[in-house]
Amino acid sequence: MNTLSSIAQNIELLSKEKNIDVQIIIAAIEDAVVTASRKQFKSGEDLHARYNLENGTVELFAVKTVVDDVADSAREMTVEEANVEVGEGAEVGDLLELPRPMEDLGRIAAQTAKQIILQKVREAERNNVYEEYIGRVNELVNGYIKRFEGGRIIVDLGNGIEAVMPKQQQSRNETFTQGERIRVVIHNVHREAKGPQVEVSRTSPELIKRLFEMEVPEIYDGTVVIKAAVREPGERAKIAVISNERDVDPVGACVGMKGSRVQSIIRELRGEKIDIIEWSEDPAIFAANALSPAKVSRVTVLDFENKKLQVTVETDQQSLAIGKRGQNVRLSAKLVGWDIDIRSEEEMKREIAQQMERLITAPVVPLTLIEGITPTDSEVLAEHGVETIEQLAEVSVDDVCDWLDLSVDDAEDLIDDARAIAEARAAKAQEASTDVELLTGPTIEGVANAEAEAEAEEEREAEPGGEAEVEGEFAAATGQDEEADSMAVSESSEQIEAENEEKEETEEQPEVTASSETVLNSTGATEDHAVGASAEDSGFNVSSNDTESEEAEPETESVVEDTTAQHDAKREQETEA
Repeated sequence: MNTLSSIAQNIELLSKEKNIDVQIIIAAIEDAVVTASRKQFKSGEDLHARYNLENGTVELFAVKTVVDDVADSAREMTVEEANVEVGEGAEVGDLLELPRPMEDLGRIAAQTAKQIILQKVREAERNNVYEEYIGRVNELVNGYIKRFEGGRIIVDLGNGIEAVMPKQQQSRNETFTQGERIRVVIHNVHREAKGPQVEVSRTSPELIKRLFEMEVPEIYDGTVVIKAAVREPGERAKIAVISNERDVDPVGACVGMKGSRVQSIIRELRGEKIDIIEWSEDPAIFAANALSPAKVSRVTVLDFENKKLQVTVETDQQSLAIGKRGQNVRLSAKLVGWDIDIRSEEEMKREIAQQMERLITAPVVPLTLIEGITPTDSEVLAEHGVETIEQLAEVSVDDVCDWLDLSVDDAEDLIDDARAIAEARAAKAQEASTDVELLTGPTIEGVANAEAEAEAEEEREAEPGGEAEVEGEFAAATGQDEEADSMAVSESSEQIEAENEEKEETEEQPEVTASSETVLNSTGATEDHAVGASAEDSGFNVSSNDTESEEAEPETESVVEDTTAQHDAKREQETEA
């Protein structure tokens, strides 16, 4: 273009300012002129506009078709009319462009054209923004807080582009001030006609990934890969990492020396706690790692298709595994992608006991209740005549290996489980029968035994001489008891007399007792053993002792009578019994 007109200058300035292609602006101007002309002339003609690059002006013209018979005079014309407009040479079917004056357009038409141009420019600008940022979703960008609109935050990303951070994309523990610089990730890009198109976030898990990429060189160069990340913004986050090189510890690389790397990210997230765990292809191992810092005892895959796991922990570790308001297990389930059910050791023991109780007390136990037997295996066993636990317990290991295509160890474990259940069921049945007998009384067999014993007793009593023999035996036993009692009384009286005599000899004749020893035998007689003395000297002492014995006899007789009375009473009680 030579000397640029005002239109050409404005087009160039607008293109540079809005970063819009010139052709887009020219097309917008042409559409605006056509629309304004149609409203102005209202002739029904097929109007078109063209921008002249040479002089920087817009040309307006009407297009008509050359026909033999005119049906619409606004869009068609005859050959003769065409020759008048353009000269000779017009033919049927030609399209003729007939110029129309731009000067006839008024103020209203100009205002309409202006509005249309601005609308087209805004659409072009929004399309440019969409094309630029749609490929940058989940990318970390820097900006500053421009203003607050209700619960939303408007972030200036530069180049006149504004982004919006909705309330749901804001962390509740974070507060910002106007003009503060902020790091956000692009969450979404919209094509809406009004408002900011770019939506940014501070709660997306992608934010923590991008921050680790900035802080950890091993992640940036691909040595360490972040496999998954989950967050509860402002409270806790978990990321799973894996190393592509055996010599590099993925967790240590993310933590850094004395936690320097992860601490900078925690400060950026305003104190949000971060758990860094090692990723594993095995869901059981991955789940055990994800529940850190809790220590897991056992992980069981309940349903592989529906992705369900059961995790067993010690009783003192259960609250730590679940976390505050279930936060730890909830984040772990999101990270692993499986449903996680946490049980303590005590709960598992109770459940196992209940299951065993059901197995033992159930009238029929399906084989599928044994761990390791599928419905298909149960059908195969049924084909070979094994339909109950007891039958399975009697099958050999070789048969189970052949029928179910199992290893020897698996077959042995299967049979051991069946035998244990069968034995428990038998013991339970025996215990139940014993309890029934105690509650309901003796059984038929017990009653029959009692009746047989009673009949045997009656036969013994009915035998001749039986009763007399019993009485004779009782009398003989009673006589023996009386004789023994009389002997005991005699011995007791003799001992008392001997003690009294010895006491008197000691008090009155100490010299005689020193030289002689009087022995009282069981019949009441005395024997004198003289030691260095005459028989006459000892005679005085003997007669003296006899006198004392006579005086003590009444007391002895009373004792004997009392003892005899006691024995008589005892014999009478025994006789009555």
